[in-house]
Amino acid sequence: MTPRARAVGRAFFDRPPEAVAADIIGCGLSFQGSGGIIVEAEAYGQQDPASHSFRGETPRSRAMFGPPGTIYVYLIHGLHWCLNLVAEGRGTGAAVLIRAIEPTHGLDAMRRRRGLEDDRLLCAGPGRLTQALGITGALNGLPLRSAGVHVGRRREQPQIARVPRIGISQATDLPWRMVARGSRFVSRPIPRSTSA
Repeated sequence: MTPRARAVGRAFFDRPPEAVAADIIGCGLSFQGSGGIIVEAEAYGQQDPASHSFRGETPRSRAMFGPPGTIYVYLIHGLHWCLNLVAEGRGTGAAVLIRAIEPTHGLDAMRRRRGLEDDRLLCAGPGRLTQALGITGALNGLPLRSAGVHVGRRREQPQIARVPRIGISQATDLPWRMVARGSRFVSRPIPRSTSA
């Protein structure tokens, strides 16, 4: 295993969520000895009707209003945890959903947690990713460092496609899903018509 890259700082997250989502593609993500390279992320902001923060702070969305770099973990469909990283600034209700990583280390542990051998499917989707890494709601509201989650700087600049988000019913036109072009580890392929 190669040494992990130096962690991004709080200033990295203290920007609009769409900027953070684009720049986090190619960064490393690690938790408890397992992780990989982020290949897919989505941005959400408070003025965005698809965001949990759209109607203001609630018990569920409270972490989204914390300092940049705070972890926001929520349960979807009562089954799967989703990992988000707070962006922009305290009180803005913005976050970036980490949708997929290319697994690079701790693969045996991830395979055990997921109960499968296909590395392509280990972390291809937000629920698969958290299950593979062992991330749960226990991390909700914690700063990255306190939670033991490491986001490392890019080692190289990836080619990024900006496409509409998936799995939502509102604001579906915003190109706030960022995807590493050519990655076979994304949750869903880039639409063929995409030129961005």
